[in-house]
Amino acid sequence: MTEPDAIHVLAGDCHVRADEVSHRGEVVVLIKPDNTVLVHDVDGYQPVAWLTRAESVARTTDGGFSVTAIAGDRTLRIESRSAYGFGRYPGSPAGIPVGDCPDCSRVLVRAGGRVSCPGCAAEYGLPDGASVLEERCECGLPRMCVSRGETFELCLDRACESLDDAVRDRFDGEWSCPDCDGDLRIIRRGGLLAGCERYPDCEVGYVIPGGVVDGACGCGLPIFETPRGRRCLDSTCEADDR
Repeated sequence: MTEPDAIHVLAGDCHVRADEVSHRGEVVVLIKPDNTVLVHDVDGYQPVAWLTRAESVARTTDGGFSVTAIAGDRTLRIESRSAYGFGRYPGSPAGIPVGDCPDCSRVLVRAGGRVSCPGCAAEYGLPDGASVLEERCECGLPRMCVSRGETFELCLDRACESLDDAVRDRFDGEWSCPDCDGDLRIIRRGGLLAGCERYPDCEVGYVIPGGVVDGACGCGLPIFETPRGRRCLDSTCEADDR
């Protein structure tokens, strides 16, 4: 297994065997932290052989080097005939810079649904649809903009400012349950929900979508304006007047 957050680089004149296909040449081998193994030659950007997220990776570096990666019924084996060098280097997600880390002054980067720091390993998950702002929280982290019924600007760190608390303060008890007329409370149960206060006697609950409230549906629940269009809080609602 590879060490966390380390990329291993090995270079040499190698015999590469990927299942039943063999290659021979001077190549660079990359082993990523998730056990993805890539073999690159000098031609283009496509690796000549690779195995994505192998179940196991074994390597030796005794004078020469060898790498054996296995994923299910697939095997990738690399053996050096002449080794030019090998090393282990720090690695991190590469993303869009979004400001400096207040803890170590390295650059925070956004990659996918997370903002992380390669310097101190701080990491913050982003809610779906969130955008990172230039404005800073008092703690030094960037703020984010996210819509859940209303648009909120909050700190990246949920321990500093909680999206759940913001939505709860605004919408807790705002709507009535269509089945029993109880209040819909803002709760966290797998996701952020508007769930009936009479649970478990009444099991009505709706995931709060990414968007802002824009009117009422014919069923009595709110309408949300979302990036995918207008929809009722109840995603299965078939009312026509939305």
